[in-house]
Amino acid sequence: MDEGTVDGLGAKQSQDCQMRLIVLTGGPGAGKTAVLDIVSRMLNHHIAVLPEAASLLFAGGFPRRDSPAARRAAQRAIFHVQHELEALALEEGKVHCAICDRGTLDGLAYWPGPAEDFFSQLGTNKADELRRYSTVIHLRTPQVGYNHQNPLRIESAEEAHAIDERIAQAWADHPNRVFIENAPDFMSKAHAALDAIVAALKESCHAELSIPSLP
Repeated sequence: MDEGTVDGLGAKQSQDCQMRLIVLTGGPGAGKTAVLDIVSRMLNHHIAVLPEAASLLFAGGFPRRDSPAARRAAQRAIFHVQHELEALALEEGKVHCAICDRGTLDGLAYWPGPAEDFFSQLGTNKADELRRYSTVIHLRTPQVGYNHQNPLRIESAEEAHAIDERIAQAWADHPNRVFIENAPDFMSKAHAALDAIVAALKESCHAELSIPSLP
């Protein structure tokens, strides 16, 4: 698969660019934040972690209401912020690999209506969004032991599992998707996630990579 593209930069530039976009996704409580905290300790100058667009918006005061209009507005804003984070990393050209805390198609799991409306309102299509990312790594939401401590997490355990399934469906057509299943202890799951991330990186990103020691 070709490496991820970014809007308006042209097919030729996207083929020649040095940056590979890798998605780390999953339902609420799957452990993304903890894994990315670990990943941040293994980074070198070739790799960046892009923040979660939704957290940036909601922590900054973007309205978070349950009406269909509010949910659509939030997902449109998240989509555009995600695009701009990726475009910034590509245009600066400072890294060869960027790990994205969620990807653009995660919005389908939260969109209050048909997928066709999502793509129509955002002026894109599923095939183009899939092509943005070289690998999608999906951490599954645990069936038991759901962690509700994040103040930005408002979903119940049942809602979290339903979102996790919708995220899996949203990325179902990606040709390079990896599921990280739950384990009896989180460190086993974190080890598996780190292995998948390292495998997804370009070889040029491996130079001086520091793999932290986990319990």
